[in-house]
Amino acid sequence: MIKDQGVQIYFNSLPEDRKVAMTELRDVIVNNLPKGFEEVISYGMPGYVVPHSLFPQGYHCDPKLPLPFISIASQKNFIALYHMGIYADDTLLKWFIDEYAKVNKTKLDMGKSCVRFKKIEQIPFKLIGELVSKMTPEAWINLYKQKLIRS
Repeated sequence: MIKDQGVQIYFNSLPEDRKVAMTELRDVIVNNLPKGFEEVISYGMPGYVVPHSLFPQGYHCDPKLPLPFISIASQKNFIALYHMGIYADDTLLKWFIDEYAKVNKTKLDMGKSCVRFKKIEQIPFKLIGELVSKMTPEAWINLYKQKLIRS
């Protein structure tokens, strides 16, 4: 069940072919994400954040916002997974790249934190579930403080 009305509105607005894949992606994230993250609309897309109750400082770019961790989006030409943990943690990034190659024969289409899936049938849902399970809110806060907040 989607708790955030904005997330429900986002999913209701998707074309049918994207709605199925995005719903499965959301379900994999929600079912594997460690306790403490919250689902919200963040930057116009479904996001999974560290709430202010766990990290009162919020996001350094806008402290009124909770600390972002993962977002998903149905873009014009692809479905995107934005995972800040793979941006900040080289070990996690290497693990993901290596595991992706084992489960998907196509070249990984990736930016710093964005993984793009142009073909819905090639989204490695099980791997994404494993990826999102690897970092707790506390671990993300610590990594964020160490690597991403400029003093």
